[in-house]
Amino acid sequence: MARKEKPLLSFWQIWNLSFGFLGVQIGYSLQNANTSRILSAVGADVHHLSLFWLAAPIAGLIVQPIVGLSSDKTWTRFGRRIPFILGGAIVSAIAMFFMPNSEYYAHLMPPVIFGAFMLLLMDTSFNVTMQPFRALVSDMVPDRQRNLGYSIQSFLINLGAVLGSVLPAILTFIGISNTPGEGEKVASTVIWSFYIGGATLFLTVIWTAINTREYPPKEYAEYNDIEDDKPRRNFLKLLTNVPKIMYQLAVTQFLSWFSLFLMWVYTTQALAENIWNTTDAQSKEFNDAGNWTGILFAAYSVFAALYSLLMPKLADKYGRKTVYALSLIAGGIGLISILLIKNQYVLLVPMIGIGIAWAAILAMPYALLSSKLPAQDTGVYMGLFNATITIPQIIAGLTGGLLLSLAGGEAVWMLVFSGISMTLAGIVAPFVIKEA
Repeated sequence: MARKEKPLLSFWQIWNLSFGFLGVQIGYSLQNANTSRILSAVGADVHHLSLFWLAAPIAGLIVQPIVGLSSDKTWTRFGRRIPFILGGAIVSAIAMFFMPNSEYYAHLMPPVIFGAFMLLLMDTSFNVTMQPFRALVSDMVPDRQRNLGYSIQSFLINLGAVLGSVLPAILTFIGISNTPGEGEKVASTVIWSFYIGGATLFLTVIWTAINTREYPPKEYAEYNDIEDDKPRRNFLKLLTNVPKIMYQLAVTQFLSWFSLFLMWVYTTQALAENIWNTTDAQSKEFNDAGNWTGILFAAYSVFAALYSLLMPKLADKYGRKTVYALSLIAGGIGLISILLIKNQYVLLVPMIGIGIAWAAILAMPYALLSSKLPAQDTGVYMGLFNATITIPQIIAGLTGGLLLSLAGGEAVWMLVFSGISMTLAGIVAPFVIKEA
């Protein structure tokens, strides 16, 4: 069968493909900025926080390959990837309602265990939604628009991260209490942020579902030179034929996602101790640190969104590998510098480097990978590639308590460890990535 070239898409067609990721990232960012805050408030010890956070990577490690393989084989009247995106969004929104209210289900189980269970459910459904979004861009966008497609997705992800990260601070500004009420554990700003985030997630995914027409099987086969009578490879066969680029990217993926996990888990505690001089998880100062964590995460997401607009031109001019490497080094330097900063506002400066790294992490590996994947197996390989994200996070979660002990219990040193790992990722990238 002669391969037909996919038609060029308009900017807004590419935008609609990933618009639902805006809402998913609002929810994901609320989780990243507030999970440690919520779990600490309902009784989790700081040395055990990284263990609770294992819910996310474990869910991703198991779920994404399954969803990828399933969506590769799924053809419905609603599309190939859309049913999974929509189903995951519904469950995510429900879990976001329950998690910040964990204290009210103490009659069922200890609040910290209920919170951890909701975190697991939320992360599992996030993963069901996220993986098909990655494959959807590869399915629909022609090769010459691949950098643009993943950069727009990165922009929307970062815009969602900004909105999700600042929600508690915005609600505090308009007068909603940022400290727990009498007899309560979690601040109202956090609870209402999760309500708003869950609703937005659902509505944006509906927008993508309504405004995206996936190619039907015959047309998809023509665009990707797939022979209808060619037997499909089983899962074990797929594992033995993993493209080399996945192994090459695994090195930088390991170091960068190990870094990100430590940053997400320990930033609130680091700021509370280093800037606000408190470890009391229900104090006003701790909750102020929690809000500022959201502001900082929003700041690096703003810088990432802006950099995402520039990144396609830089990648076209200097190469994806070079842009990826330098971006990771910028993030590592930003993280390490936090150790020396005692003013909360000066902390906005290192967010520039972290944002540059985050934008590159969201776009460059997928741009490098997607062009090397067989079209009929894109979903499952994207799911398998997620192991390069989840395994380093699992290892970081299992070793986080030990690293914190080695750092004398000072959470700010966890951000230094994070920065060292990110810098190493950038240094090794030009040596391990051969296919650019």
